[in-house]
Amino acid sequence: MSEAADHPFVAAVKPLVDAMGGEMVAPEQARGDDVVLAWEGRDMVAVRLPHLSDSLDHILAELERRHGGPLSELDRKEKQSVVRILETRGAFSVRHGVETVASALGVSRFTVYNYLNRENATKGD
Repeated sequence: MSEAADHPFVAAVKPLVDAMGGEMVAPEQARGDDVVLAWEGRDMVAVRLPHLSDSLDHILAELERRHGGPLSELDRKEKQSVVRILETRGAFSVRHGVETVASALGVSRFTVYNYLNRENATKGD
């Protein structure tokens, strides 16, 4: 992937792949579930997507970077905001998603459900 790694297309998609927690590999190393990206008819890079459970960990780590520290140290309002973001990103459709998020936030599962219910009640108004 050395020649293609310097290509502007590869550089352009790298931030997206990183944000998803994916891995970029040479097209000839692509496996069946990898996504091969082409530019002007030429395969440039293959993207190896993370497993769903790894995606949630990656999203939580990114949110910690964005907030400048552990999510458990956020105040209640910021934790509610994090739960809203995670809900829109599908975090709670992953098995044990609520438990994983609760642990990262330093709250109980019940509290995460309360945050979710509060957000859904607000949407209904």
